Amino acid sequence: MRFGWVAVCGLAIGMTAAITVQAAAPGPKEIKVDIKNASGAIAGTATFKTVKKGVEVKISLRGLPVGEHGVHIHQNAVCDAPDFKGAGGHFNPDGKQHGYLNPNGHHNGDFPASVEVGDDHTGEATFVSSDISLDPTAPNSLFLKGGTSIVVHEKADDDMTDPSGNSGARIACGVIKN
Repeated sequence: MRFGWVAVCGLAIGMTAAITVQAAAPGPKEIKVDIKNASGAIAGTATFKTVKKGVEVKISLRGLPVGEHGVHIHQNAVCDAPDFKGAGGHFNPDGKQHGYLNPNGHHNGDFPASVEVGDDHTGEATFVSSDISLDPTAPNSLFLKGGTSIVVHEKADDDMTDPSGNSGARIACGVIKN
C-alpha cells in the first residue's frame, strides 16, 4: 500500500495536534490537602479552588494551640516531621520579599491573614489569592517542580519581616501535589 505525501503530512499534523491538546490540559479545579502535626495526626485541611480572580484558599485547623498562626505555601512538596524544614522557604517564583505590608512586595506563598485558633482549638480562614495557580503550566503553579506544601507556624505572621513574618517554628504541614 502506498501513501501519498499529503496523507503522511496529514497524519503527522494530526498526531502533533493530539500531543498539543494533551500537553495543554488544565490542572485540577479543586484540591484538598490534609495538614498534619509533628506526630502525624491530622491538624486540619486546606482546600484550593480555582475561581475567577485566582485561587480560593480555605484553611480549617484543629487541635492546635490557641492563638494566631501564620500559614504559608512553601516551595517543596515535603513535610518531614518534626520540624518540617524539608518544606524549604516560602513559595516565591516572583522573587519578592515577605509580607503584604512589605514595600518590596510579598512572596507568592504569603497569605493576607493569619488563622485564629480559638479556645476550642479550632480555626478557619478563607481568602482568594491571585498570586498562586492550580494550572500546572503557570509560572506560579502550586505544582511546580513536583509540588509545594502548606505550613502552619506557631505564631502570627507580622506581614512584613523577611523571610517568614517572624511567625516562629513550623508546627504542621501538608503536601500539595497534582
